[in-house]
Amino acid sequence: MKKITLVLAFIGMITLQSCTVNEDNNGIDNDTISQVFEYSNVNFVPNNYSVVLTFPRPIFNSDMALVYRLSGVFQGEDVWKLLPETYFFPDGTLDLRYDFDFTRFDTQVFLEGFNLPSVNPNFRLNQVFRVVVIPVFFGNKKPINHEDYNAVIEGYGIDESKIVKMKL
Repeated sequence: MKKITLVLAFIGMITLQSCTVNEDNNGIDNDTISQVFEYSNVNFVPNNYSVVLTFPRPIFNSDMALVYRLSGVFQGEDVWKLLPETYFFPDGTLDLRYDFDFTRFDTQVFLEGFNLPSVNPNFRLNQVFRVVVIPVFFGNKKPINHEDYNAVIEGYGIDESKIVKMKL
């Protein structure tokens, strides 16, 4: 009987041990850190009016990507607009629309619209995009207005000095 009690106690000690979690190498917690990749000199050309923006490293399957386009400067501050972004003709019909999709390895930004070759080159050439990668961990946080780039940067604690800048 003592042997059975000893065996049960031993099994109980093994099963009730707490698990330990090892953080990522070098103490950096990469799976809960938001990242921003900036792509400049992006041109939409007449073959398919789309551009693939390759990430410098793969993101997790559970991560969310937001894409912003630099649409101008106001009082010395950059104005970033969240995609999809749509522009209409004065009669209310679609002129052009920026949209995107993404994978773990890249995001594809594309133009949709009527008569894209006639679209003003200011909308097609030398564009700047920022892809904000947000880990699923932040999904349970307080609501953030994703339309407002500055609110996203502040809400997810992103250090703008660490933005990875890439040229196409």
